[in-house]
Amino acid sequence: MSDLTPRSTSAAPAPADGDTRYKAVQAKLIKLGAALDDATNELETLRRGMLHNADTASQMAQDIDNAGLDGKFVQLTSYVETALIGAAREVRRLSDASFEASNFARKAQRTHARLYGALDDIRSSRRERTPKPGFFNR
Repeated sequence: MSDLTPRSTSAAPAPADGDTRYKAVQAKLIKLGAALDDATNELETLRRGMLHNADTASQMAQDIDNAGLDGKFVQLTSYVETALIGAAREVRRLSDASFEASNFARKAQRTHARLYGALDDIRSSRRERTPKPGFFNR
């Protein structure tokens, strides 16, 4: 039997708290990529389990037919097999989307690092405090 409860305990990989400091954004993007990787792995495990259960249902339908039981039970069991195969196909699509989103999160993290990493190094190595963003726009 499948366990459909998520394995992670938190609702979100990183809070959307408005903290836009360089290191905070980098950490959030890394956590997002890792959470999407975990989701991809869990979805693939779910898909394999569904396909295994579909095979089991197929074998069970054959066993019911061989036992000489009413044909409606064979048909109902075959419907379960068909439904599981269809659900596994859709889980595969969701897994592929999760994998793609993970790649986008990593690309965003690298782009953010390329654009703002040097600026953060400069700002972090100063002893003097720097003005907040928008200070010079007044």
